[in-house]
Amino acid sequence: MNSYKKFEIRKRDPDPKSVGLLVIDIQNHFQSIARPILPALNSTIDLCRRSSVPVLFTRHCHKSPADYSMLYEWWSGEIIIDGTPDSQLIPDLHRSDSDSVILKNTYSAFRDTGLEERLKEMGVEEVIVSGVMTNLCCETTARDAFIRGFRVFFSTDATATSSSELHEATLKNMAYGFAYLVDCNTLQHSFSNSNN
Repeated sequence: MNSYKKFEIRKRDPDPKSVGLLVIDIQNHFQSIARPILPALNSTIDLCRRSSVPVLFTRHCHKSPADYSMLYEWWSGEIIIDGTPDSQLIPDLHRSDSDSVILKNTYSAFRDTGLEERLKEMGVEEVIVSGVMTNLCCETTARDAFIRGFRVFFSTDATATSSSELHEATLKNMAYGFAYLVDCNTLQHSFSNSNN
């Protein structure tokens, strides 16, 4: 049984010819949250690469007080400053130097980053959202992608947050109004079927 059966409302497989994988904020700052999903996330990345699915990474960081926005207030000044060890991607992440890394300074990977334009230039019409935190940057990015007209797939085993309650609440929200739920097994089955 897949890892999200109780939340699934709709079913659809991503099309490897038009989907892209977004790997959200797998940075040292979130290491304690990200480390448990790293095997599933790296499997998802490897699976996408084998199927010629583009993989794009994001890094959440702030360069100056001008881009702190409400996050500084909301998180009592605990933000990720660009150039610090916390701002760097986790070394164990399956990433190459040629991979695109999108810098962002808010929850959505689309806001003022050029991500939408880049995806459209690549012919991407669908996105798989993975990474951390499920209920903040992943959920906001998924909702924003949906609003912008992308078909959204949300990984259940390659996303994580600070509690299972918050993770499951997001999965319920995604399945209800924004995204098809997937996991590594679903993607492997889907991509292998499309290659036959």
